[in-house]
Amino acid sequence: MALLSLKNVSLSYGGKPLLDDVEFHIERGDRICLLGANGSGKSSLLRILAGESPPDEGKVIRSSDLRVARLPQQVPVHLQGRVHDIVCPDSSDPDQDLAATQILSRLNLDPDADFGSLSGGTRRRVLLAQTLLGDPDLVLLDEPTNHLDLDSIAWLETFLLRRCRTFLFVTHDRAFLRQLASRVVELDRGKLSDWQCDYDTFLKRKEEALHVETRKWEEFDRKLEKEEAWRKQGVKARAVRNQGRLRALEALRAERRQRRDRGGSVQMAIQEAGRTGQIVLKAEHVDFGYDGRPLLHDVSTVLARGDKVGILGPNGCGKTTLLRLLLEAPSRLPRTDGGESLVPLSGRIEHGTNLKIAYSDQLRAQLDDQASLAENICQGQEFVMIQGVRRHVVGYLEDFLFTPDRARQPVCVLSGGERNRLLLARLFAQPSNVLVLDEPTNDLDLDTLELLEEQLDAYSGTVLLVSHDRSFLNDVVTSVLAFEKHHPDRPGQWLGPADGWYVNEYVGGYDDWAKRRLLPPSPDSSEKKSLLPPRPEPTPKKKRLSEKDKRELESLPARIEAMEEEQTQWHGRMADPAFYRQDAASIAHARARTEELVAELEVAYRHWEELEAKLR
Repeated sequence: MALLSLKNVSLSYGGKPLLDDVEFHIERGDRICLLGANGSGKSSLLRILAGESPPDEGKVIRSSDLRVARLPQQVPVHLQGRVHDIVCPDSSDPDQDLAATQILSRLNLDPDADFGSLSGGTRRRVLLAQTLLGDPDLVLLDEPTNHLDLDSIAWLETFLLRRCRTFLFVTHDRAFLRQLASRVVELDRGKLSDWQCDYDTFLKRKEEALHVETRKWEEFDRKLEKEEAWRKQGVKARAVRNQGRLRALEALRAERRQRRDRGGSVQMAIQEAGRTGQIVLKAEHVDFGYDGRPLLHDVSTVLARGDKVGILGPNGCGKTTLLRLLLEAPSRLPRTDGGESLVPLSGRIEHGTNLKIAYSDQLRAQLDDQASLAENICQGQEFVMIQGVRRHVVGYLEDFLFTPDRARQPVCVLSGGERNRLLLARLFAQPSNVLVLDEPTNDLDLDTLELLEEQLDAYSGTVLLVSHDRSFLNDVVTSVLAFEKHHPDRPGQWLGPADGWYVNEYVGGYDDWAKRRLLPPSPDSSEKKSLLPPRPEPTPKKKRLSEKDKRELESLPARIEAMEEEQTQWHGRMADPAFYRQDAASIAHARARTEELVAELEVAYRHWEELEAKLR
């Protein structure tokens, strides 16, 4: 029996239905990615699955005692108190209390911090810890990688694979999707399609399906056009044959009215200003810090015209500060928000000539929540100049999928994806030759994300971007500035946790950096050093793995992969209606084997974790 099923479920908020007579089943052990355009109803579907809101029609059938946890896309405004208390309200349960402490540590969260004082990204990590606590039967995750750094994303991938038996997630992170999803489900124009495959196979099948659909509609439209032309020529009312043809025409008209065409795609284009000089920006041996606390050490880099540079680093390391420092330091003038520009403690930053900088901030603070979308684009004017053409602001916003009535609404009603699209519309409305993007991919649907990649690839100016999206970095950037605790010219020397960061440069994208990066030495390394006075180091734990345990640890990943592959194959067979035309014994055997695989995988993951714990 499925853990959770939807039977003939429909949902609408006044317009065309978000869910139109949907059927859907979640089996134990499923790892499902839910895809769909912004506004298609993915978050609404997750709320129905979680039991937080009912459908307009249909049934939601849950197995007995099913425990469901959901990570929402937006942070609830009512939460307050200590982080630990929000994650684990019942501190009387020692097991839950210990599990909460471990999850908070892995997500780099202070258990005693006040939730209300945290940044939006840190609050989201708190909600993620709350969702994962308690071993729920089904975990629903709405954009779980938003605002997580690369180490946290890697930890989350491992945690979900090892500890969460069944989960469904919405994401724009294609690397995360490829790593986790064994099954892709798509919500498109109110219909839920279960593709029963991984993401790359889905892309091929989806392209083929759209091609078939287009041809079918073209044939239908030609037939309708032919019948409409015949109708205009006049009809002898008493001819029985003609009466039948008229009825057939009315049926064709009705069918055309019911058809839901595919939604439009964003038509963004980056406006380019005149060329900069060959050297856009140069930093030489820059140090920076706040109130006596070091943050950046010996930053040196040269940005040439046309470079596309990604900035990597853990949350809170100072990536946004580095952007501000590089952009503001040469002017040393008050910023538009009234604050003072950042100034290096030592070293020098120089800008090249003719720079036209367009900047997109991570927290979308450039948007006025109470002003309309149109006002945010052109500050009360009716027209905007795009590629040298004077365009009405409402028409320009339609390129970014905002309807005319939406253009007059305040920004505060927008979803996360819509806010990001609006910020891109605002950003690309001004000509630039230096484009600075701070976490531009959050909440974007995959189609818009791929279009943004294409535009950045074609942009002849210079790009600086902060992102934790590995696929996006691989596809866009030509080099990486990485926040690290070592300097390439000082082997063996590592900064401590409170000593700030070096910013090291690598050619290529994320994968190139990941292959060549230096990892900190293990705690038992006798060569570990610091540039600052040495601190006492913890006594290293002894490894307690026997030879048998070592062989087990080496063989477990392959065994688990084989079991998961078998599980995927069984699910594929059971999803085929022809499967249920077999004899009862064959069906019973298949169900029994899938249940055995769930239990065997759980034991294997637990054993893997126990063996790795001995190494720590």
